[in-house]
Amino acid sequence: MNHKRAITLIARIGISIAFLAALLVFTPSFDRSELLPDWDSSTPLWLVAALVLTAASFAVATVRWHRVLFAFEIESSRPRLFSHYMAGQFVSNFVPTTVGGDVVRVNRLRRDTSDAPASFASVVFERLSGWIVLPVLTFIGLALNPGLRDLGAATRVAMVLALAAIGGLATIIWIVGHDRLGGFLGTREGRLRYFNALHLGIDKFRAHPREVGRVLVTAFSYQVVLLAAAACAAEAMGIDEIGFTAILAFLPATLIAQFLSPGIGGLGFREGALVLFLNPLGVPEERAIALGLLLYFLTLVASLIGLPALVFGGKGREDTHIESEIASLPT
Repeated sequence: MNHKRAITLIARIGISIAFLAALLVFTPSFDRSELLPDWDSSTPLWLVAALVLTAASFAVATVRWHRVLFAFEIESSRPRLFSHYMAGQFVSNFVPTTVGGDVVRVNRLRRDTSDAPASFASVVFERLSGWIVLPVLTFIGLALNPGLRDLGAATRVAMVLALAAIGGLATIIWIVGHDRLGGFLGTREGRLRYFNALHLGIDKFRAHPREVGRVLVTAFSYQVVLLAAAACAAEAMGIDEIGFTAILAFLPATLIAQFLSPGIGGLGFREGALVLFLNPLGVPEERAIALGLLLYFLTLVASLIGLPALVFGGKGREDTHIESEIASLPT
């Protein structure tokens, strides 16, 4: 890791710690005992269910990635893609780096396909599909439960985040799908060839509109599994003030906020968002913070599946040249 990346990593860790510490300090009459659930015989069952669903979401995400590659007319094996995906998950959650697991996925898929730009584009489109699904789920949750539309700042922030996600996605699709820009990128080398791959990916989806629907179906399935995991985690924490419509409305908005956060793994920002969204529903601040930490812990534990994939799932050495090219690109 070079000096600049090391500074960036330290800054991101510092931001997460500072934001989480601020939540703990400024929570009125903070009660540490509220961070732990009232343990009973059902608590382990809810925790196991949440962990199993979190791990299952990785399998569904692999299917989503496979559908993107199918639209790109790139042959791939789901077991091999799952290995790549889990290796990337482990790197994202356990390896101190600013690059993250997406570069691992691109690197390993590139070795399978010998097409670095297309591999990069497939990972980007797989990730971008969530920016369609998350806002839709938030609006569905608000539509199903009128009471959630009158929570002041919580409602407004959720709607702003959802609209920002839709606007950001529409802007990206318009830019990379523009014919003139595509013609310009098609003649360029270096990093710009990766953006040309995004343009060609848009063309692939235009040529195979049914595949767009199939990608979105798997994207919705992935998020629904994550919502179910969050519901089980809330039950394990003894949070009975919220129902599934509240989770449907506010967890996707939390995930958007987590994605936008400059910290590590969304730590601190995820917990702050949950406090904002759940406290108006009667959930104590401490329990909302604890729920965010539990969701993070479940992701960490489920990501351990990726350790064998990281160690044994590759072929040969990582391509450091492509890593340096991709590291500065938005994923």
